[in-house]
Amino acid sequence: MKKLSILAGFVLLIFACKTDPGEKRITDPKDYDLHLSTTNRPTYEEAISSKEFWSKRLRPDSSGVGELGPLAGVYDLLFQTTGNPNFLRNAEKLYKKGMQISANDKDAFARGLAHNYISQHRFKEAYALLQVTLEGPSNKHQTQLMLFDAAMEVGDYEKAYGYLGKIKNLKDYHYLIRLAKWSDHRGDLENAIHYLEEAKTIAESRDSKALKIWTYSNLGDYYGHAGRIKDSYELYLNTLALQPDNAYVMKSIAWIIYSEENNVQEAHRILDSVMINHKLPDYHLFKAELYEFEGKVDFAKSSQIDFVNAVKDGKYGEMYNTFLIEIYSEAEPVKALKLAEREVQNRATPESYHLLALAQLKNGMTKEALRTIELYVEGKTCEPMALFHTTLVFKANELTDKVASVKKRLRDASFELGPLLTKKIETL
Repeated sequence: MKKLSILAGFVLLIFACKTDPGEKRITDPKDYDLHLSTTNRPTYEEAISSKEFWSKRLRPDSSGVGELGPLAGVYDLLFQTTGNPNFLRNAEKLYKKGMQISANDKDAFARGLAHNYISQHRFKEAYALLQVTLEGPSNKHQTQLMLFDAAMEVGDYEKAYGYLGKIKNLKDYHYLIRLAKWSDHRGDLENAIHYLEEAKTIAESRDSKALKIWTYSNLGDYYGHAGRIKDSYELYLNTLALQPDNAYVMKSIAWIIYSEENNVQEAHRILDSVMINHKLPDYHLFKAELYEFEGKVDFAKSSQIDFVNAVKDGKYGEMYNTFLIEIYSEAEPVKALKLAEREVQNRATPESYHLLALAQLKNGMTKEALRTIELYVEGKTCEPMALFHTTLVFKANELTDKVASVKKRLRDASFELGPLLTKKIETL
């Protein structure tokens, strides 16, 4: 899922309590088996139908401004349903064309392009574009909503909070989901859940399928972070009832089955089905973790290689830098360091800096890694992987008390981290 890791008597006690998948069963294959059908693809089929419709209406010289926006949106949706980055690039071209020729809707095309850039992890470009758009004729409210998103992605938290203040409206769905994101960023998971539950009420009162799908899946994630695994699972099932081919949700269910129930074979079965039509590279990392958990080291390494090759062959750009840094830090630390430095330039957040610290540590730069953690990570994020890498740096610098303190927090995040990383944490 979001926090996938490819890393491998207390731990034995944990496993002893979780050996039998039936002992802690939350999930039931009967709940989701129907959604594993590789031929049941309503979202994809609808997107293809829409693409054909708008493509036929578009003039040969692409000068039909009224068709450019809907067609670009369809390409964005096709990326979501297939994982093929070529669709993102197709959408990018159309948004740029729309900005060039539109007389009245340049700002709408600019927001579409900025959203596309964020999907491609081109965060600084998105942020700069939105700032320029805000200064010109535009729908200020819509642009400020997206400026909050972009500011959060590049780590400009002061500006993000400022944009949030300008759009404040506790009855506005789009404000509430951003207030939830801000609360989560500050480590206030309780309020993050509260605001997203408020947004859920609005989505349901409007009976908006799109809003309900987004809200159910994201609130399901937050419930998982809070240890409310059954509630999380129920919301994922609600999402599938609306969108049977939601690959992200199926992967999330697979994570519950693996991390909470230790049912590796069932997690494999779900992933194998999802990967037939949805080609995102990170599934290979999830498979690698499952194989490592089973003790199948060669299969784990092979899946890791499959991930790296998929990223390269698919031309995903900057989208998988964080995963690549972790992988390269073990076998090619110099390469990891260069990539981490680039990622920090693109996205100066604690979530990037902890990877820089990891790369520095693996290159023998122990003191530099500690400085990076103390300046840019410690006290600035509660994200479990950031805390784990912080612990590694503290241990390398012989800060025993700090190691013990962070380990206590990591134990509370065992579901997000998964059993492999939880085991490693206990050996620190």
